[in-house]
Parts: sequence; C-alpha cells; structure tokens
Amino acid sequence: MAKKKYVRKIYSDSIVNRLQEKIDMLGDFKYDAVNVMNVRNATTIILFACILYISKFGYILGPFIAFAYYILFEYVIIDVPLKKRAKRLEHQALYFFEILTLTLESGRNLEKSLAVTVANVDSELSDEFKQTLDEMKYGKTLIEALENMKKRIPSVTINNIILNMTQTSIFGNSIIDTLYNQVEFLRDKQSLDIKSEINKIPNKISIVSVIFMVPLILILILGPFLLTYLG
Repeated sequence: MAKKKYVRKIYSDSIVNRLQEKIDMLGDFKYDAVNVMNVRNATTIILFACILYISKFGYILGPFIAFAYYILFEYVIIDVPLKKRAKRLEHQALYFFEILTLTLESGRNLEKSLAVTVANVDSELSDEFKQTLDEMKYGKTLIEALENMKKRIPSVTINNIILNMTQTSIFGNSIIDTLYNQVEFLRDKQSLDIKSEINKIPNKISIVSVIFMVPLILILILGPFLLTYLG
C-alpha cells in the first residue's frame, strides 16, 4: 500500500492507468503498473548514482544518461514486447478465424463455435478466447466478454474483427459472411507484410555491406601500401 501511495503522489491516475492498460495487453506479465514504475524510478536513481561515482564527469553525463534510461525503460520493457505480441497474435489469427468460420458453417451458434475452435486450436489467441468463454460462465454476456477481450489484445486488426463480431451479434447480420471478409483481409495483410519484409532485405544487406565489407576492401587495397610504407 505504501508503494502505491508513493506512486500516486508522483504520477496522476491517468498516467498510471495508461501504463496499466498496456500491461494488461502483454498477457502473462507478473507485475502491475505500480511495480513497474517503482522499478523504473529505483533503477534510474541507482544508475545516476553509479555514473556519479564512476566518472569524474558524472555530474554532466549522469542527468542525460539517467533521463535517457528513464524514457527508454517503458519502451524496452513494455512497448517492444507489445509490438511483438501484436504480430504474434495477428499471425495466429488467420488460422484461428478460418477454423471458427468452418465451425460456424456446421450450424453452431457463435458461442458453441468458439468453444469448439478453442478446444482444437492451441495458440495464444485461442487462450484469450478461452478466457472470454470462462468469463461467460461467471455471468457475463458474449458481448461483454468480447469487449473485455479487446482490452487484452494489442492488435488493432484483431480488435476490429472482434468489433465486427459484436456488431454482427447485436444487429443480427450474417456472422459467417463477416468472418469470411475478415479472413480474406487477414490473408491479404499477411501477404503484404511478407512483401514488406522482402523489400527491406536489400536495405539490410546494404547496411551490413557498409559496416563490414567496405572496411575489409579498404584494408585489402591499402594493406600493401601500408606495409611498404612501414617497411
């Protein structure tokens, strides 16, 4: 409780809640926003003290390095894993929703189709839908459980699919047609993502060439002249 009061005195509720929303989307993350902020503040102070102790220019370097560390802490610990999880879930989404669509075509309603799909698909996205079904067992409606699920998903693409599923359930439209469109969109998106990664390869090769190959070529060309000069 003391730690929570300490954080609440320094940070506004909106900042703490914003960080907590990010942490909720990380899935299996052991710490809450208060703990993360406490660790960030403590390690920043320790880093600053170490720089002051080690370097004679610590009073100049310390504030800049500590500030950079403080800013990058959330990006490295929270934002980077969030981006990786979003990509991972989107990669799993195509297969999951294909199976869900086929299950719906057999005549089951959405809730039963989700149960069958979750039982037969082993993935992180499937686990999120399993949690959604568990919430329904404790009294929540399908719409409420899906809305809660959106808060745990860092992917805008998957959240849009969930939104379409909820709207379809509310307005009584064809869920199968909706999912067919979403599956097609996911398939096109994956193809575009693969093409984008392929297009980045020449740039990555160029960077590697500049860093490693150019110095090597210069050594091979200038080496004999340097040896002659030194001899």
